[in-house]
Amino acid sequence: MTLRATLGRIGAQEDLNFLLTNRLPRRLATQAMGRISRIEQPWVRDASLFLWRLFCDVDLTDAKETRFPSLHAAFVRELRPGARPLESDPAVLVSPSDAILGAHGTVAAGQVLQVKGSAYRLADLVQDEALALAHEGCAYATLRLTAGMYHRFHAPADLRVDSVRHLWGDTWNVNPIALKRVEALFCRNERAVIRVRLSDGAAMTLVPVAAILVAGLKLGFLPEGGDLRSTEGRTLPCLAALPKGAEMGWFEHGSTIVVLAPPGYTLDPGLHEGARLRMGEALLRAPALSS
Repeated sequence: MTLRATLGRIGAQEDLNFLLTNRLPRRLATQAMGRISRIEQPWVRDASLFLWRLFCDVDLTDAKETRFPSLHAAFVRELRPGARPLESDPAVLVSPSDAILGAHGTVAAGQVLQVKGSAYRLADLVQDEALALAHEGCAYATLRLTAGMYHRFHAPADLRVDSVRHLWGDTWNVNPIALKRVEALFCRNERAVIRVRLSDGAAMTLVPVAAILVAGLKLGFLPEGGDLRSTEGRTLPCLAALPKGAEMGWFEHGSTIVVLAPPGYTLDPGLHEGARLRMGEALLRAPALSS
């Protein structure tokens, strides 16, 4: 058995996994990892990259660069041109990121699922009762980015960003083991609420949620995007227009995006929980036009 397989078996033990990834001082560990990941000293960089590739399923063959000055640079890598073809059908909203599809369904009685059998209030996630009510009856999808995945996220359609609000929070791990054990986990972690409007006027919301170790998210279309935490929870109006597939921002480690669809949109019929998606592949489809 390989070392990676052995480590995988150990990590699959739920009690141990939860203990190692959540019961340590999360904020302190995150700050420490953030500093270490940016060290460009060759020995530290090479050891960090080796351990990352040992513990995580990492594929760098589609990266724009072939060498990285630090572990952080590898985390937030860009892709080479053409690495993520876009579904061109204007009736399709594409996945904004590489991800594993988690809980999905329809917002009902103001609630969405975190995992099967465990729901949370949408208003607690977005910190806005009116916005939660506006998505009542709409489809939602939870996209989980693992630590080894491409960490940037993109516009799911031609859109205009109406506003952004950063919400300070904790740094819980967002892996399936933690999602089963920590109630309303997404509502506890640091996140941003990005309200956008599609070219036909339909409104949707993206909620990128940060997680442990290199917690944080950046939004390239905002002047404040490099330091969202300094906005202190203010709602930032925005008029950024982005074409389908344009980069919106990036996570500084694996995490999650909760996608709240416009009214009438449904999950692509070929998808199911646990499905692996690449940015640009079909995620949601517009309602069929009546004849």
